[in-house]
Amino acid sequence: MASPTQVTASTCCYCGVGCGVLIEHDGEKILGVAGDPSHPANFGKLCSKGASLHLTGDLDARGLYPELRLGKGLARSRTDWDNALDHAATVFAETLREHGPDSVAFYISGQLLTEDYYAFNKLARALVGTNNIDSNSRLCMSSAVVGYKRSLGADAPPCNYEDIEQSNCVLIVGSNMAFAHPVLFRRLEEAKAQRPHMQIIVVDPRRTDTCELADLHLAILPGSDVALFHGILHILMWEGWIDRRYIDAHTEGFDALKNLVRDYTPAAVADICGISQTDLLQAASLIGQAPSFLSLWCMGLNQSSSGSAKNSALINLHLATGQIGKVGSGPFSLTGQPNAMGGRETGSLSNLLPGHRDAANAEHRDEVADYWGVDSLPHTTGLTAIELFEAVRSGHIKALWIACTNPAQSLPDQNKVHEALATCPFVVVQEAFFTTETCHYADLLLPAASWGEKEGTVTNSERRISHVRRAVPAPADAREDWAITADFARRLERLLRPGLPSLFTFDSPNALFEEYKHLTAKRDLDLSGLSYAILDHQGPQQWPFPAGATQGTPRLYGDGQFPTTNGRAQFQAEPFRAAKETRETRYSLTLNTGRLRDQWHGMSRTGSAAQLFGHAPEALLNLHPDELRRRRLQSGDLIKVRSRRGSLIVPVVADESVRSGQAYMPMHWGNRFLNGLGTNVLTQPAFDPLSKQPELKHAGIEVEKVELPWSFFALVEGDVQSRFEALRPLFEALAYANLTLSGRERPALLIRAASAVAPDAEWLEQIDHLLGLNKGPVLAYDDPRKAVGKRVRIEDGRITAIRLAGETAARDWLKGLWETGGADAELRRWLLAPLPTPPGTSTAKASGKTLCNCLNVSQDAVCAGIARGLDLNSLKQELKCGTQCGSCVPEIKRLLATQTMSVVANA
Repeated sequence: MASPTQVTASTCCYCGVGCGVLIEHDGEKILGVAGDPSHPANFGKLCSKGASLHLTGDLDARGLYPELRLGKGLARSRTDWDNALDHAATVFAETLREHGPDSVAFYISGQLLTEDYYAFNKLARALVGTNNIDSNSRLCMSSAVVGYKRSLGADAPPCNYEDIEQSNCVLIVGSNMAFAHPVLFRRLEEAKAQRPHMQIIVVDPRRTDTCELADLHLAILPGSDVALFHGILHILMWEGWIDRRYIDAHTEGFDALKNLVRDYTPAAVADICGISQTDLLQAASLIGQAPSFLSLWCMGLNQSSSGSAKNSALINLHLATGQIGKVGSGPFSLTGQPNAMGGRETGSLSNLLPGHRDAANAEHRDEVADYWGVDSLPHTTGLTAIELFEAVRSGHIKALWIACTNPAQSLPDQNKVHEALATCPFVVVQEAFFTTETCHYADLLLPAASWGEKEGTVTNSERRISHVRRAVPAPADAREDWAITADFARRLERLLRPGLPSLFTFDSPNALFEEYKHLTAKRDLDLSGLSYAILDHQGPQQWPFPAGATQGTPRLYGDGQFPTTNGRAQFQAEPFRAAKETRETRYSLTLNTGRLRDQWHGMSRTGSAAQLFGHAPEALLNLHPDELRRRRLQSGDLIKVRSRRGSLIVPVVADESVRSGQAYMPMHWGNRFLNGLGTNVLTQPAFDPLSKQPELKHAGIEVEKVELPWSFFALVEGDVQSRFEALRPLFEALAYANLTLSGRERPALLIRAASAVAPDAEWLEQIDHLLGLNKGPVLAYDDPRKAVGKRVRIEDGRITAIRLAGETAARDWLKGLWETGGADAELRRWLLAPLPTPPGTSTAKASGKTLCNCLNVSQDAVCAGIARGLDLNSLKQELKCGTQCGSCVPEIKRLLATQTMSVVANA
């Protein structure tokens, strides 16, 4: 008999907004998800990703049992936990004895829970004796960390989400907030609707969906942010819009900054940034005259070789105007991952220690060593992400432990990353999804619990700690991350320090939290007064929450006192420096990367949900129409994109939101979904000298059309993940292949590929066998002379599989027939005729991309409604689009505006 339905309150596992979710389940399986109306981060709202959490995590993509490879080149085989962890402990112990503690490294993740982080930090520093522990947060938030610490004294965002709703002037820089943090963007939209006098400035080289809300869009040239901020400060000083009283009372270093920005005149800055002086002056006026001023930023500032300078230059504006520590004001970084903040708190970057301590500080090392009961902590500098993988490639790192992250997709300069992983003597991957690119290189693969299956805490962008609760058990032998780490540590202890008491006696995540929290006592992030019980009874809390406190701290620095040596905030005077790669003859375009609306990072989780591909079904490079004309390209052409590090073949598409001279490609595509190692085969490893964060947002590229006359298209329903795994290797040798998912009620695998020459008949036979097109009710047409073949499987009057080889002109038409359930006589006539194009009389059409993912409304349906005269409210009422998460609303508004302009032009 089925168990009764239960509801467990937990937290979303995607971005740093930290939305509360209600998990519907039966004690064994997750059945649904809804926003938690009581959670102060989202008040019940969810974005398209969060609302589809229950559809992700297909067991065919999950790690269920440990797998061990006993030699390079051999296949892994299933093993048990005792054998797996004993083997890992033996290899690590032998490596440490022979090569020393810095011959091993740990690379962990902003998606781990705080308790997981703490276990890893104690393992690396107290037991192994190395600072070689870094996190993928190095790729997203480390420049923000440096900016906060050196300007304000501590890595502590001073604001909260209510400030977004209460500010008079909001500056959004380097963030497509509408895609990256949709729930916060909804709050901003609602605030703007209620308070139209609120001014919103968006700084972004592209015209993104976020710009649709802006009163002023500054489409600066990529990398010119420091010049922009200095130029704004120049105008603020000239017009007398600075707060001299605040500067004198609470800051130092202003005179040096004043001397620097004197040269950043409106004319000079407009030229550097590629904007008009009028727009620059308007931005300064809106900021300088606003009663309250809030800035929001994300990867556009952080992922830069000048990321620290950009962060500090932005914070300078707040200090100069006194706009910090009060309602609606302050510098507010939007965290990229669900618990990047928790990682920073526990010391999960190689230069940090728990409690916002510095690994280079001897006093801090002694404090932590004394608390842990060990003689000392390592004083040698740990390797950051880029340095770490270069050390793996050069052979200095002999054993590498990777947890909950996918460096074989996410790091820049992917050719070198794959080379490093392939040559490392021993690679352990602790992962929930065994389908990631990194798992291919694992000598030991450990199945981890995932969202809904583990307990702990996370800290969101506003310093708010939430209790993550487990709803269902992890599948098969998968275990929680902290438990895997502590179990391994105990086995390693027996080999390294036999007879001594264990440092890892934890029997629950709560035990880890209780030990960790006291390391924060009397520090800037003091959360020593918190407990799971308080979080359960009082709800999520913002730190600091010291012992004896009854509630968290909404805002910091309201008294003008900063956690610096003299209590004053520090102005930073650094000049503008251009990005490492500028446009030149051989690389005439600047590549910018960013997020898709419905996908997350490397798509290990979202990539298992077919409906999340509806808005962006394949990897594309976006160029301005003028660039296409200049290069004699058309939308849909396959092009080779090359940088100084590698190349990639993708279709190109015209996009007026991208300025001429620039290109845009989403960050999510890796080698799993796209041949050629994905987007990051192009990006560069150059990094900021202080934060060591790489310049993922800026790379010089060139494009050229490629001629791949043999094309391929396939679509097949059922057993999506298992078919994906079986079919993927067959396409690796082709010049271009894009494998994604499609559909909603009937998920399907979707393949588009191309090659210079046709593969042999045996290859096609393998494909047809895996697609289920080798027998049964299959319509077929072959023209061996032209190397053209077509297969369509029809069951119960419905298309269930398609394969086109040699030419694919009918793919969209056939996909439309599949979506609408049509399989009429026209299909049979077309298939039997030697014509590539579909019948002109057919009424079946491809539905186009999915505009509203929540309620499955296509762009075609929205456009048809607009053509009938429907406005936004009418579209919402009739089609229901935009009525759930609201992520599609900016795009609908853009379509409405386009239609209005078209009507005016034709009048």
